Amino acid sequence: MPVNLNASRLVDGVLDALLPSHCLLCGARGQGDLSLCDACEADMPRNDLCCTRCALPLGAPAPLCGRCQKREPPWDSAWAPFRYEWPLASLESRFKFGSDLAAGRTLALLWTASPVPVDLPQAIVPVPLHRSRLRRRGYNQALELAKPLAKHFRVPLLRNALQRLRATDAQTELSAVERRRNVRGAFAATFDDPVPEHVAVLDDVFTTGATLAECVRVLKRAGAPRVDVWALARAPAR
Repeated sequence: MPVNLNASRLVDGVLDALLPSHCLLCGARGQGDLSLCDACEADMPRNDLCCTRCALPLGAPAPLCGRCQKREPPWDSAWAPFRYEWPLASLESRFKFGSDLAAGRTLALLWTASPVPVDLPQAIVPVPLHRSRLRRRGYNQALELAKPLAKHFRVPLLRNALQRLRATDAQTELSAVERRRNVRGAFAATFDDPVPEHVAVLDDVFTTGATLAECVRVLKRAGAPRVDVWALARAPAR
């Protein structure tokens, strides 16, 4: 039976009038499921000027950042539609460490509404948590972001293609070199036949890229010819 779009919009309007959403940042009236007001949505730090290879935010237009010019990263392309700055960083922290799933839903909606500058992959692979951290947190933030993106783009979600073999220290306080050592050998990858020709490995925040790079390497060793990296937000150079 076809859906009457006008009736559906009318119902949505009535529900919004009776139970209006509120902005998660300032408390003003939100925009339905987005849970952000117009002003706070406009404040989201878009990553429009960035390196075409690693999505690092740049201060001036350039095809590649200095790091990518010196050393080619293991992934084929990168997409991070936001910079990891306030106020997006506040929502991300609440989602990742504060069990605020409403913030996660808002971040996912912002991501799905962002223009895609890269080719869509044949599958999305979320970065996994170790089972000990998953038990403490209760959910994998990368998987929770990947679910709506996979649905929006109509791309299969391969939630078990990557496994985390061992618990690693939190990357937050580590240097770039320490981050690489911390995740070395921490992941394994397996694909069901046929192996996708093109996958995107997805995480919430791209900082130095150590975790994503290790995931890319093991996915390529498992047979994926092209592996892109997707992240909600890209941190500035460290």
